[in-house]
Amino acid sequence: MKSKFNSKSILVPLISIVLGLLIGAIIMWLSGYDAIKGYVALWNGIFGDAYAMGETVRQIAPYILAGLAVAFAFRTGLFNIGVEGQLLVGWFAAAYVGTTFELPTIIHLPLALLAAAAAGALWAFLPGLLKATLQVHEVIVTIMMNYIALHVVNALIKASSGTYKTETIHDSASLRSPFLEQLTDYSTLHYGFIVAILMVIFMWFLLERTKTGFELKAVGFNDHASQYAGMNVKKNIIVSMMISGGFAGLAGAMEGLGTFGYITESTDFTGIGFDGIAVALLGANTPIGVLFGAILFGSLKYGSLNMPNAAGVPIEIVSIVIALIIFFVASGYIIRVFLEKMSKKKEAK
Repeated sequence: MKSKFNSKSILVPLISIVLGLLIGAIIMWLSGYDAIKGYVALWNGIFGDAYAMGETVRQIAPYILAGLAVAFAFRTGLFNIGVEGQLLVGWFAAAYVGTTFELPTIIHLPLALLAAAAAGALWAFLPGLLKATLQVHEVIVTIMMNYIALHVVNALIKASSGTYKTETIHDSASLRSPFLEQLTDYSTLHYGFIVAILMVIFMWFLLERTKTGFELKAVGFNDHASQYAGMNVKKNIIVSMMISGGFAGLAGAMEGLGTFGYITESTDFTGIGFDGIAVALLGANTPIGVLFGAILFGSLKYGSLNMPNAAGVPIEIVSIVIALIIFFVASGYIIRVFLEKMSKKKEAK
């Protein structure tokens, strides 16, 4: 029985991905484009050479952390739509600490990462507080906080630098790695993916191996029963939102300390925080699931950039293909039910 479950757990996402690619191919052909060339271009955009692989891994790191932020909130009964805003304030905090102080790397880099996590957590504190004390739905508050974060960060950039962008961070606060860059033909791959994997382990350990994690999940599952059991429901709601925001802030640090090394004013969101919702859903809100969901999502996102140039497939078609793959992966439950019915028919025969 156990082996069947394991085989289905692997088979369901594989079938989902294949179905998404097949329907995507049909749409490309119906639109007058060569699907084979399109997918070859997608593959080359991900695995074509060392540079492409380095950029793909670099793209995956912030998606892991954004996915963890959404997944952690889901697991504790909350819906954090404010990951994008928390990411932005975390990005600014990391860049500010990276440019303002001159410290040894062993102190400066952890300090910048902690600043990013703290900024994201503080930005998530208000939605958590309003939810815990006044029962204001966190979805509404976090959506509003995204726009506030965008304009506040723009104002802070202007105030701190006097221009539209901050200075480049000091090397002592950077996640960049000359070794990884040379290894991947001078891509922008940095040590951020190690931070992201450590956070995957941290979330698993917190939720599955600690009393705090048990309480957070219990409150999310049934706050009335948790309160009856003596748990501090209000405190746990606030803590849940702040931990979620901390993950989001670290996602911003990946960009501020690794990919770019600075932050600029912007008129729009990065999209990483919103994509984190899809990553969390793909990963069934589990740490290891988020890791694989981010690998799939990040790879498709970066690899698809090669499709318009190499195969002439418009970016709109590329977005449809990505959406289809995500749809089928997220609909894995239907595929699982179908496989179980097929298995029962075979056993009956």
